[in-house]
Amino acid sequence: MVHVLSSRTLLRPTDPERSRAFYGEALGLAVYREFGTGPDRGTVYFLGGGFLEVSGRSDAPPSPALQLWLQVPDAAAAYAELSAHGVEVLRPPVKEPWGLIEMWIADPDGVRIAVVEVPADHPLRYRP
Repeated sequence: MVHVLSSRTLLRPTDPERSRAFYGEALGLAVYREFGTGPDRGTVYFLGGGFLEVSGRSDAPPSPALQLWLQVPDAAAAYAELSAHGVEVLRPPVKEPWGLIEMWIADPDGVRIAVVEVPADHPLRYRP
């Protein structure tokens, strides 16, 4: 068995500066570390229990199969804050049949991001 010490999602954007502005300023993710210099430098953001590394550059946007899932304490507050920062909201918060409150946004390359609130009475909050 592999002993994993840390993990991160690697994102190679088409425009690194634009993506850093989105994740660092519009979403307000805290920076864990930066490396390299210039416009293609790498930035690693705290992402709850993991990390998101925005580094390098790609000629094409990431595959639509790549999606991120971000849990927040209050989806309605996140909606108001993200809308005020000009973030593209694909769908405002909705309570899903499975009990989670989900909103969908997109990053500058079209990466879909689920912004999720887990209500206090949801099974994810407790063990039966």
